[in-house]
Amino acid sequence: MSVEVVSLGRIGYVEALEIQNRAVDELIAGTGGEMIFLLEHEPVYTIGRTRDQSSLRVASYLPHPVIETNRGGQATYHGPGQLVGYPILDLNRRGRDLHLYLRFLEGFLINLCDSYGVPAGRQEGLTGVWTGPRKIASLGVGVKKWITMHGFALNVLESSMPAFSNITPCGISGVQMTNLERESGLHLDFEEVAQRAGGQFHSLPDSFAG
Repeated sequence: MSVEVVSLGRIGYVEALEIQNRAVDELIAGTGGEMIFLLEHEPVYTIGRTRDQSSLRVASYLPHPVIETNRGGQATYHGPGQLVGYPILDLNRRGRDLHLYLRFLEGFLINLCDSYGVPAGRQEGLTGVWTGPRKIASLGVGVKKWITMHGFALNVLESSMPAFSNITPCGISGVQMTNLERESGLHLDFEEVAQRAGGQFHSLPDSFAG
């Protein structure tokens, strides 16, 4: 199945959320198609709707705004140098299985990292993508009537790292975050990475099973 790839450039979190919500509603109504939004965010911390917000540490001292949002998961950071992908997909057509969808997103990111010579994989019992003991990409998804929103964040450039030190990323104590530039030893062009990601995502399987 073909998926439209839409580049939003650098954009605020709330604005991107509004764009996602419109696309989800259009797909539900049958007036829009499947797509993936690829973008960078202005600096922001986000957290899922959970009573336990300890992963933010002391939220009032954070250097960037904090937004509670309708995805799963604990605190993370989004900002320049990080590739964010928001797939708007119809899981009614691909099997209503969030577990398989998350594993598909991880596999997509693993393949993208591998294309830059970075060996990446999963860690037992944890969502996301890792290279060795270091986390290179985070996932957090939401669904409405089995239409997906939110998605993944791949740390591409070294410049995306410092803000993570102010939180406990994804609520995992002692986690070490890393990025594609550091792990590959290459000086990467962000737009080239985004274009490669879009090219890999353009054609999706009819089912995420297998």
